[in-house]
Amino acid sequence: MQEVLSYPLPVVFDMETHDPDDYITLLLLLGHPKVRLKAVTITPGSVYQVGLVRRTLAAFGVDIPVGAGDLEHPKSCVSSWHEKAYGMIEPSHDAVPAQSLLREICDQETTLITGAPLKNLREAVRDPRFRLGRWVAQGGFAGEGVVPEHLQLPQFRGRRSVPTFNFNGDPKTALAALEHSGIGLRRLVSKNVCHRVFYDVDFHAALAPYRSHCKSLAWIWDGMDVYLQKKIDRAPHPLRYDEQIDASEVLWIDEAGASQGICPTAYALAQSRQRGGYLIEVSPETSPPVARTTLKPPSVSEDAEPIGKKFHDPLAACCAIDPSIATWAEVSLFRERGGWGSVLAPQSNTWIILDYDPRRFFEVFVEASS
Repeated sequence: MQEVLSYPLPVVFDMETHDPDDYITLLLLLGHPKVRLKAVTITPGSVYQVGLVRRTLAAFGVDIPVGAGDLEHPKSCVSSWHEKAYGMIEPSHDAVPAQSLLREICDQETTLITGAPLKNLREAVRDPRFRLGRWVAQGGFAGEGVVPEHLQLPQFRGRRSVPTFNFNGDPKTALAALEHSGIGLRRLVSKNVCHRVFYDVDFHAALAPYRSHCKSLAWIWDGMDVYLQKKIDRAPHPLRYDEQIDASEVLWIDEAGASQGICPTAYALAQSRQRGGYLIEVSPETSPPVARTTLKPPSVSEDAEPIGKKFHDPLAACCAIDPSIATWAEVSLFRERGGWGSVLAPQSNTWIILDYDPRRFFEVFVEASS
């Protein structure tokens, strides 16, 4: 399906803060030249989540409504990464009820992007008068019978349905939104594709030249640098090892965890081998890179998951901005035994992702810098 979009897109973003995914999407939407962010709603909507969002909007000079599902929620619902990367969060009550906000602010010109369970959408989709131009959801599943076999991920091969977190967070609302006649178009970014998309060290390196061009990309890079460093430090397998290390010098950490200072790579490699170990480059973006001696053989399995973060919601946001990033099929969704699946269904106005173009995704992601 070829959509004709008018930019900047009026967008409402429904998010949570369990991990970096949704917050990175918020930063992306705030800085993207093809987006006009109208409002943000939060699940569950604790005062710490509201404080995080309000602080971010203020830093970008943006004054828009914020909706909270439950300001009295007993937990902060903000991951430790948010404060480690961006500083302490002051709680805030500066939010309106999210369900009523969505019902009031959405219209036939609005794109709603949902990256969380759909509880905030519950009241709106129960109202037959509710109107929404486009709904782009991170959720749902397309598998056997819809996705060609060569595009099915190994863990989903041959399966017609699987559980999906966001839709299972409120299945009745998900079904109601999929059937609501007032929603003009639905685009679903499902697990079979978004589980292939990572913010890893390669993406981080590719993004680095753009961080000085745009505040939102600078914040994204800085926050993900914190996230990746923790992942690298805890990784059970290396990024590069032995002769794969290109740098002539490294900051060498021995097998006991003691820093031996900066030394020639050849010396660190020889010492590691003398100890019966391997020299592992764990921080390639520093100068010189940090390298450690490990006594465990490095994992070089092609099936090893990249060191990084699955990038579900940013993919959904970029697909909302430019649907040509992806290949789509028109479907109808069904639910069975706690799982979600799809069947081909022309004229349903519900499209699900089958594949995506990584190069085009990155181009849309960094468009804020142009």
